[in-house]
Amino acid sequence: MHARSKHDTTGYSRDQLNACVVQVLEEARAQGASQAEAGVSIDSGLTLTVRLGEVETLEYQRDRGIGVTVYFGQRKGSASSSDLSPAALKETVRAACSIARYTAEDECAGLADAALMAKDFPDLDLCHPWELAPEQAIELATRCEATARGFDARIRNSDGATVTSHQGMRVYGNSHGFLAGYESTSHSLTCVVIGGENGGMQRDYWYSTARDPQDLETVEAVGVKAAERTVARLGARKLGTRRAAVLFAPEAARGLIGHFLGAMRGGAQYREASFLLKAAGQQVFPDFVQLSERPQLKKALASAAFDNEGVATRNAEIVDRGVATTYLLDSYAARKLKLKSTGHAGGVRNLIVKSGKLDYKGLLKHMGTGLVVTELMGQGVNHVTGDYSRGAAGFWVESGEIAYPVEEITIAGNLRDMYKNVVAIGNDVDLRGSIRTGSILVGEMTIAGE
Repeated sequence: MHARSKHDTTGYSRDQLNACVVQVLEEARAQGASQAEAGVSIDSGLTLTVRLGEVETLEYQRDRGIGVTVYFGQRKGSASSSDLSPAALKETVRAACSIARYTAEDECAGLADAALMAKDFPDLDLCHPWELAPEQAIELATRCEATARGFDARIRNSDGATVTSHQGMRVYGNSHGFLAGYESTSHSLTCVVIGGENGGMQRDYWYSTARDPQDLETVEAVGVKAAERTVARLGARKLGTRRAAVLFAPEAARGLIGHFLGAMRGGAQYREASFLLKAAGQQVFPDFVQLSERPQLKKALASAAFDNEGVATRNAEIVDRGVATTYLLDSYAARKLKLKSTGHAGGVRNLIVKSGKLDYKGLLKHMGTGLVVTELMGQGVNHVTGDYSRGAAGFWVESGEIAYPVEEITIAGNLRDMYKNVVAIGNDVDLRGSIRTGSILVGEMTIAGE
């Protein structure tokens, strides 16, 4: 698939999407709405998977849609459509207005405050189209998988290598007079292989993702890492039940931080369904822990100048020297809690967990004896109590060195205790997501095995 010029890759120009939003807002006003907002998005892309040297899937995606919300005083109605024709937009507004007239009043309903709307729209360098023909995608995926399969004789099978390239455009506007949008791209390479030894089988993967295809790891690097990770897991054992230190590798550590963010969200706070209820201002982590949000980093995967309600995003210290400083609020949750929106409609953008001085090997030595967790399974987290129990796989460490791989174990604790018991954070930072963190070492947890 060859990318078209920057403004018509998706078949629509920014001006056309702006016009759709303007029409919706004008129509809502004409139908008597006191406030209205609309978000329209267009996405197109290519996904190709090669498995065992043959093309398994080749998919082109092209999606479009608009979501409309209207307010009649404090009655709210929403409707959506994938048809962007003027007649369909008019009908979508009519449907939203009809719903609003029948809903109950909610004193917290309404647009975000006009004074909080973004006014500056820096170029965050989020759009890097990839002129990727299917033949080129096939060649890349084939090389990636072949590298992984050829890495070690114990690699017996493959779940394939996948290349994706997506481009999209989003425009949001509301009756405060706010109207803004941006284009973005995301590209990725993924490889999944299966290894076998002495009757045991293991499966692992690696992936690289970036806004700019030039920033992806090479296909050979992705293939080698997928194979290395798979081979390293061969011969995995079970562990007896014990208490020990647990080192969460970066891809697992991201989830630990995600549970903290979920507990500080406005919805969890006003519903009183959070293990960190009313925790703003409290010491949650040791004082060396710093969680910084940087929503306008250039090229970053979660960057945006405004949130899903048009509120300006801004740099923030979500945790400062171990203290939780703020709740994460959209306008509705803010009103429920009698606070102001923090620009978090749609979540946190580019959360950076401050690194310590130790790399991965340094953390192993610091831990001495314990468990490295590279994979977590199951949904065993109680967000009200903080009780944490997850299936896990990884490596047992003795004398600061990896001794052998482990599987079919469960790690358990309480998130409040786990956060207070963070011993170190590594500088082996994983940039592939909205949470950027190195490995996190927790002093002690229960490990349940045989």
